[in-house]
Amino acid sequence: MKAGEVRDLTSDELKDKLLQLKKEQFNLRFQKASGQLEKTDRVREVRKDIARIKTVLGQRAVAPAN
Repeated sequence: MKAGEVRDLTSDELKDKLLQLKKEQFNLRFQKASGQLEKTDRVREVRKDIARIKTVLGQRAVAPAN
């Protein structure tokens, strides 16, 4: 997911996507611990997507205060 795609989503959609990504991250950690993880690059992608969403949500929280 690119930053432009994240900015196009509404805050509610971002919160839903964040929850979905956190669940996926949880599942990926279990797969890694049990040795079943095949797509190791997906862990990094999910972590970066979570960071992007949190950044945009934080920017939106600060923007109305200015």
